[in-house]
Amino acid sequence: MNDVTYHYEQCLPSLGQFSVRPVQLPDDLTLIHQWLSDDHARFWGMQDMSKAQLDDFYRSLRASGEGDAFVGLHNGHPCFLIETYRPEQSPLAEHYPVQPGDLGMHILIAPTARPIHGFTRGVFTVLMGFLFEALDARRVVVEPDVSNDRIHQLNRFAGFQYDRVISLPDKQAHLAFCDYAQFRQAITNNPGLACDHLQRDLWQHVNILLVRKALSEFTHEQLLHPQPVSEQDGWGEYRVTADQPDVEYCFQARILALDHWLIDPSSIQKRVAGNNTDVDALRFIIEFRETLGIQDAMLPTYLEEIASTLYGSAFKHRRPGLDATSLVNADFQKLESAMMEGHPCFVANNGRIGFDARDYQAYAPEAGAPIRLIWVAAHRDSTTVASSDEQGFNGMIRDELGDHQFDAFMTLLRQRSLDPDEYYLLPVHPWQWYNKLTHVFAADIAMEKLVYLGEGQDRYRAQQSIRTFFNNDRPHRHYVKTALSILNMGFMRGLSPYYMSTTPAINDFLHDLVNQDPYLATTGFSLLREVAGIGYTNAHFEEAVDKHSPYRKMLSALWRESPVPQLKENQKLMTMAGLLHVDAGGNALLPALVAASGLDTKSWIQHFLRGYMSPLLHCFYAHDLVFMPHGENLILVLENNVPVRAIMKDIAEEAAIMNTDILLSEEVRRLQVEVPEELRVLSIFTDLFDCIFRFMSAILDEQGDFPESRFWQLVADCVHEYQAGHPELADKFRRHDLFAPEFTRSCLNRLQLANNQQMIDLADPAGNLQFHGTLINPIARHARR
Repeated sequence: MNDVTYHYEQCLPSLGQFSVRPVQLPDDLTLIHQWLSDDHARFWGMQDMSKAQLDDFYRSLRASGEGDAFVGLHNGHPCFLIETYRPEQSPLAEHYPVQPGDLGMHILIAPTARPIHGFTRGVFTVLMGFLFEALDARRVVVEPDVSNDRIHQLNRFAGFQYDRVISLPDKQAHLAFCDYAQFRQAITNNPGLACDHLQRDLWQHVNILLVRKALSEFTHEQLLHPQPVSEQDGWGEYRVTADQPDVEYCFQARILALDHWLIDPSSIQKRVAGNNTDVDALRFIIEFRETLGIQDAMLPTYLEEIASTLYGSAFKHRRPGLDATSLVNADFQKLESAMMEGHPCFVANNGRIGFDARDYQAYAPEAGAPIRLIWVAAHRDSTTVASSDEQGFNGMIRDELGDHQFDAFMTLLRQRSLDPDEYYLLPVHPWQWYNKLTHVFAADIAMEKLVYLGEGQDRYRAQQSIRTFFNNDRPHRHYVKTALSILNMGFMRGLSPYYMSTTPAINDFLHDLVNQDPYLATTGFSLLREVAGIGYTNAHFEEAVDKHSPYRKMLSALWRESPVPQLKENQKLMTMAGLLHVDAGGNALLPALVAASGLDTKSWIQHFLRGYMSPLLHCFYAHDLVFMPHGENLILVLENNVPVRAIMKDIAEEAAIMNTDILLSEEVRRLQVEVPEELRVLSIFTDLFDCIFRFMSAILDEQGDFPESRFWQLVADCVHEYQAGHPELADKFRRHDLFAPEFTRSCLNRLQLANNQQMIDLADPAGNLQFHGTLINPIARHARR
């Protein structure tokens, strides 16, 4: 009896790593017998059973199909026992109408000589997550003895609603029920969870890390100008003075290529009037506000974003069991939720203004909580849809929901005397429903132009982009991207209904372009198409506000292909953000991946560059096509921990063709952008060299025993290899010279500091970029003239 059908893991920041696995007999028998023989387990009524009787009981339980048993572990040590059963096959069937998806449960937490504060509530949190997420329970049913006061407290903590007292053959019992929504509401309403990770030492640590990033990135953008004090063994000591001259920061750093400041966090000291004091990231921004050029109107919002970034950083650093070594073999979604950083260049990169602490626990990707989307019916008069699916939009939605769920939603409309043919189905982020739609769209709901239908069955995981969801129950189904009116990194994260109308056509156009290119086929480069979109327009705001206003982008959604069906045997997926990931202990994932691959660093990087940079070079030079190829927008396909190809996503909003002379159809014409000739090559220099390679080379230099000069040599070799294979593009290579001595420094933080409400005018994105001086090109010395 060693069948491990289910295995569930969850980290609770305050308690550690939990996991649940099936009972293994006879291995677990001695321990279970010990637990059940204790007076602590008297309500189970199994104290007098021998080991042989327990063995027969659990084998029979599993064989019957009426239930099962599981052991829960805390940091690898067994500490609780779960029994599940089917209520329809139990005495409970005589006491209430059993519903599909009901699951009965018993829980025993082992006694301990050293109690841990909050442990039993933590076990219940993990237990309920296991029942809903791993066993697919729709509703959990319990029947505890009426005199078991302790379990009643825990049940109510977990969200159980007590119904009535019933008489069972062996006891008087409370009958209680809990569905997933009740559980999530109960857990997120626990005030202690909101601040559990905010502890003095950890708070000081994450403040130092964020100040290190601020010193590095603001200096990189020439907002700050540290002065050298001394130098030893390649490390310089520097000092930078705040707006008030008696405040200064001292630190040790190495200056790498592209003006990348590699700062030792343990060396950072803050001095006020010559006296050392604690490092405080919020205070840092206030002390340098004039130097950074933050306007009075922008400062409070920016400080809030910094505070939120610190809050999230403390949460991530408190999670155990996610070190770089263990992530090497982690699955796609575990890697996605394990990431510690947002965008590598932005200092305030996890603002998420609009989320409260409960929302953070429920919807932040690092929280890893499963999410069920809310569905509404949107009247066709106010709705635009588009689909590249052969079955059309409704056919695609039926496939996504499944026949049962789709038909159930149609039935709900008919029960309200509404014609389903007059509506489209539209998924909504739960936060958006509660915080925006129910009041901003109240008139539409009252007039039944929008009709609430309920939650969908499938559970999703929030991705790094926060408003995009991966289908956790059916990974082959599409991603769903929803409008989410929170402020994050300089933008309100809405979705334009107008963009939805052309999104599938743009994706099909680019997909065909990529698939028909012989060279791109050799690299394995592919796109995840956005195959359908839907947008709902609010008549009041359509009439009253500017067309780029976030109030016109509150209710839209799109569906993007999943990468899972593209995988071959022995391949796995990893977000490219993982290449820049550094765990809570300061250890980077990239060197660990290289070590696990069996290749030397040079060979590994060559594989990566051929799969990632080479196709992007070709798109740029052969097709004037550029993407936004940063970490969260790109998925790597790995074999034996070696990257073999790249998959690009988030296409319609972040791809562009920098050629206005070619003739495109009306549907895809918004792809064309007019960019000055001299700035076009920045799509490579900024997006790859400065925003990705600058950080990768620093990680390998610091932790991978691979000098940055060797990394940039490999980048140059990759460019030469591509150019040698495409002599027909020689004129473009000269016009857009990747071996130019310098290139324009594009400054992302300057954009956010100038306007953290909307960094870029969407009507003229290129015209709003912030430039300051130039950067020395690290591959220029490898030019072949």
